[in-house]
Amino acid sequence: MDIHEYQAKKILSNFGIPIPKGALALSEENAVQHASLLESCPFWVIKAQIHAGGRRNSGGIQFAHSLEEVKTHAQNLLGKMLITPQTGPLGKKVNALYIEEGIPIKHEFYMSLFLDRSPGQISMTLSSKGGVNIEETLEDSPQDLHSINIDPLLGFTSFYAGQLLAPLLLEKNLLHQFETLLQKLYHVYTSLDATILEINPLAVTESGELCVLDVKMSFDENALFRHPEIRSLRDLREEEPLEAEASNHTLNYIKLDGNIGCLVNGAGLAMATLDLLNLKGGKAANFLDIGGSASQEKILKAFQIILSDTSVRGILVNIFGGIIQCDTVARGLIQAFKDQKKFLPLVVRLVGNKENEARQILEKSALPIHSVTSLEEATQMIIKAVGS
Repeated sequence: MDIHEYQAKKILSNFGIPIPKGALALSEENAVQHASLLESCPFWVIKAQIHAGGRRNSGGIQFAHSLEEVKTHAQNLLGKMLITPQTGPLGKKVNALYIEEGIPIKHEFYMSLFLDRSPGQISMTLSSKGGVNIEETLEDSPQDLHSINIDPLLGFTSFYAGQLLAPLLLEKNLLHQFETLLQKLYHVYTSLDATILEINPLAVTESGELCVLDVKMSFDENALFRHPEIRSLRDLREEEPLEAEASNHTLNYIKLDGNIGCLVNGAGLAMATLDLLNLKGGKAANFLDIGGSASQEKILKAFQIILSDTSVRGILVNIFGGIIQCDTVARGLIQAFKDQKKFLPLVVRLVGNKENEARQILEKSALPIHSVTSLEEATQMIIKAVGS
């Protein structure tokens, strides 16, 4: 689960991590009012609050040296669709702004924390080069990116800090600040079950102090039951509506740009199904994993979500019955098919636990549901049906 920059900064501030003063603005008047309370700063930064990076180069971050400029930037951003390299061509609507005090910068760093799944450890990275176009900068100078993996049994220790900071050749005062900051960031990451904590830039101010100027945080959705305070930060306006609806029913759904709806149990099988569709010349409209033990009601909801996507022209169901019983899936599909307002081609592959019973149920229904045992045959059949 992603959160906004202003929310992430509040979290960091609660852990004693230095951030600039700022406030959320939902209107032009809000923006000017908040800026006027920060009159002692040399300038203001007006930041569009969307769940996407690349805002600076796309006009989503503006600088103002007068309240009139603050108002103009707020007018230009609020309610507009902001398109960045991470939003896709449709962009995201700017519903809120973060009005922040401008901080004179002496130097910019980049740092991040993420889970390195191969060793099962948290990776902490740091670079002496931060700021705009960080991806291109690090691609051109990969030697400037320093990284360590942290043993979760040991936690972040002075030994790890020394390994990460030694190549930067920092002066003593800054070195001490860095070690304290990294310890706090590691604590934030682990205690809140974060998946990504990225700071760019991490600035050294002209007064020689470290300050987090921008931050991105994401959290493990499977751990949100432990963190209701984090779950409450979810902004459904930033999510694809069908994906949000699916998550409310514990369905793993991701909207794609094809026209064949897919209903599969198991993430690995779902990926294999999408791969085979693509290999045969079809395009999936979604990734949808109903899980290993879905009920008839859950299958019905999954079917309804697929049908809610107007780009879907046909549906492929691929179920390998293990814990889930194929006859349960068959009954759910029949109910869903009867509830359709438009009858789309439906190809079903049910293999495994109670597959014979499932086929009998489908046959007795007398509905135009095509049942096959081969996934290759199923993909070819649905591609042909959609094409025709």
